[in-house]
Amino acid sequence: MGLQHEPHKAASNGPVVRTERVVRYKECRKNHAASVGGYAVDGCREFMASGEEGTSDALRCAACDCHRSFHRREVETVAAVCR
Repeated sequence: MGLQHEPHKAASNGPVVRTERVVRYKECRKNHAASVGGYAVDGCREFMASGEEGTSDALRCAACDCHRSFHRREVETVAAVCR
């Protein structure tokens, strides 16, 4: 869902290591049968924002109408050395 840049300096004369974290939200894990003691998920496979970034609709899934926090969060970190 977003990129986060974190520049790190290895030493005063060394290379700069730049890391990027890419955050994606995958399948919905909301238990729709919790109130009756069961377990049932809706089958939504990936979070799709209902609105533009920065709005409250950006936290609601267009496919299942659940809040983004119900979707499994996946973080990928990529490091690159900049000279």
